[in-house]
Amino acid sequence: MIEYADIVVDLQSGDTGKGKVTHALASSPGEYTHIVRYNGGHNAGHTIFHNGKKIVTHVIPCGIIHGIKSIIGPGCVLHVDSFFKELEELKQAGFDISLVKIDKRVNIITESHLSEEQNESEIGTTKKGNGPAYRDKYNRKGKRAENEPLLKDYLVDIYEEFHSEQECKILFEGAQGFELDIDWGDYPYVTSSHCTAGSACLNGVPPTKIRNIYGIAKVYETYVGSKKFEGDDSIFSTIREAGSEYGATTGRPRQVNWLDLDKLQKAISINGVTHLIFNKLDILEKVDTFKLYKDNNIHSFKYCDEFVNYIYSQVDGKVAWFDITFSRSPETI
Repeated sequence: MIEYADIVVDLQSGDTGKGKVTHALASSPGEYTHIVRYNGGHNAGHTIFHNGKKIVTHVIPCGIIHGIKSIIGPGCVLHVDSFFKELEELKQAGFDISLVKIDKRVNIITESHLSEEQNESEIGTTKKGNGPAYRDKYNRKGKRAENEPLLKDYLVDIYEEFHSEQECKILFEGAQGFELDIDWGDYPYVTSSHCTAGSACLNGVPPTKIRNIYGIAKVYETYVGSKKFEGDDSIFSTIREAGSEYGATTGRPRQVNWLDLDKLQKAISINGVTHLIFNKLDILEKVDTFKLYKDNNIHSFKYCDEFVNYIYSQVDGKVAWFDITFSRSPETI
């Protein structure tokens, strides 16, 4: 039975450091029995530093790194060959791949889905076949993991997993971000899945079992795709290099802009965030430039402390209890 579930959700357009936060939360002994990926597919990339080594996961939850059962939930889509490639990479890195499981309801990204998306350019997708796979899922024509013989040794029924006699303490990790959510994002420049905290509950957990919701953001914003996102300030190219803002999955350069506090407050409110974590404060310190948007105006700050204190003063009052953390190190929070 489920004791509690926590959720890690991206409040921007992906690439905020969710993997780092999930990895840090999962490192607490006994805190979680399961780590569950609740949306998306191998179009995501979570970069993690573990024991001094850089590890990039795509669809496999990072619980495997800490010896925790890791489930790819029914809200995800899965490309079989890419899954086995990632599995082998983790095995070669010394991790116990027997901990990786797939809910039987996961829909399969087929080779035809991949081929169909190769010529997509209007949205600027990763061309990993997610869009066509989700389309076929909702058109009730998709192929499920339970009908793929190659996956039979990895299948579980997530309902039976969570609603049996065993005690379950779950950490949900999301992919992409709120600004890419199919409903709440800047449509049509969105992904094909639900990226909100509410989406985690579609993976077999009732809302009453949700304990903490960790909302992740950067102190500046990035976006990968076809729409014009980057501002005109010449400092953005410097921030991109200082922050290594290149996609973990595709290597594409990310467009950069200042943090928008109004959009962030909307994401916090809709996701019910209890813990807000900002990453990459050190990058703005490195370029010694501190700016953000509020009420569609750019606000500039001379000092880092002034910048941080302003954010503290603006991002509050929406939840009963609120914890904000600013992170500098790429390894820890």
